[in-house]
Amino acid sequence: MIIWLVVALLVGVLLGTFTGLFPGIHINLVAATLLASLGYFSRVEPIVLVVFIVAMAITHTFVDFIPSVFLGAPEEDSFLAVLPGHQLLIEGRGFEAIVMTLYGGLAALPIVLVFSFAYVLFLPGIYEIVRIAIPYLLILVSLYLVLAEEEWILSGAIFLLAGFLGMFVFNLPVKEPLLPMLTGLFGVSGLIVSLKSKVQIPNQKIKSLKEVKLSRKDFWSSIAAGAFSAGVCSFLPGIGSGHAAVMGSEISGSVKENQRSFLFLVGMINTMMMALSFVTIYAIGKTRSGAAVAVSELLGEMTSSDLAVIVAMVLASGVLAFFAGLQLAKLFSSRISKLSYRGLSWSVIGLLLVVNLFLTNALGILVLITSSALGVFCIQSRVRRIQLMGVLLVPTILYYLMG
Repeated sequence: MIIWLVVALLVGVLLGTFTGLFPGIHINLVAATLLASLGYFSRVEPIVLVVFIVAMAITHTFVDFIPSVFLGAPEEDSFLAVLPGHQLLIEGRGFEAIVMTLYGGLAALPIVLVFSFAYVLFLPGIYEIVRIAIPYLLILVSLYLVLAEEEWILSGAIFLLAGFLGMFVFNLPVKEPLLPMLTGLFGVSGLIVSLKSKVQIPNQKIKSLKEVKLSRKDFWSSIAAGAFSAGVCSFLPGIGSGHAAVMGSEISGSVKENQRSFLFLVGMINTMMMALSFVTIYAIGKTRSGAAVAVSELLGEMTSSDLAVIVAMVLASGVLAFFAGLQLAKLFSSRISKLSYRGLSWSVIGLLLVVNLFLTNALGILVLITSSALGVFCIQSRVRRIQLMGVLLVPTILYYLMG
């Protein structure tokens, strides 16, 4: 059994690296495909398949910042890294940007271990208290994010437009609705805007790890802000890594003003929230990610020994993903300046379009175009793209209010 667990771990890390590098190929798609193909794996122990999914999901959270920074093609969990990451890329410090997100993911691992115990002990009681208040908490979070903007009226309008988009799309016969919606809002839109600017990528400086670091004050400030915001947001539906990162940056002013600290924070929160989504299954029986849904369906009722294996695999895959991400960051940094950024942007747009053509339907392409237009409007309006997460928040709020 141990040998099979190790094999599942390594295969999961390998496939998580692949999904992280290719925008649009999400772990949720792989997990859904696995569930649909369970007949082919009838002789495989469920915990082995679970280890594969956990390793893939955690690795993905480390690697998916690479296309976000170098290609400008983020997914919903890494889009906040685009702006500070892109700024560092233009300064020849793209490698530094990726390393900071990798450091954040690595720092998340021991914190996940601590929070796993805390969730098991205290989350059932806490969740029972806050469950009724969930839609009102989501409304408060949404209002805070909107009112924190200078142009809060425009910000609110974009948030509501995104919310209406989400409501319509979820009520249409769109295959894989999240794929074209999030690809348009956070991927294609940014690439379209980048085509207007004549970007020349300079040679990237590949520093030693000793040279890429935070001050002690910034490190502990980021750790505290990330642990609090991810710990609070990890069990709330409709709240993603982006919301937790914005909350964390608002809590810590130094993080908000420091590019490297912010990238560290985003990397940490991304990994923490994915890891804790598996712990949440055991603690309160709730799933808040596609990977967590797959784990829940494979195991049925999760036992304490299952949880121990999952947490151990989170730690192991996180360490492996850190070193894989480091090597990939060096590879991208050494070659990105030799490529035409404009040509690269068109190539990624083409890749995203092909992915959507294969995985969704005609309505999905219409959703992709509409989402991209709204994303471009948001960027051109200089409103923070976190407001586009209204696409998930508004339908979630209405679901709980009407449920």
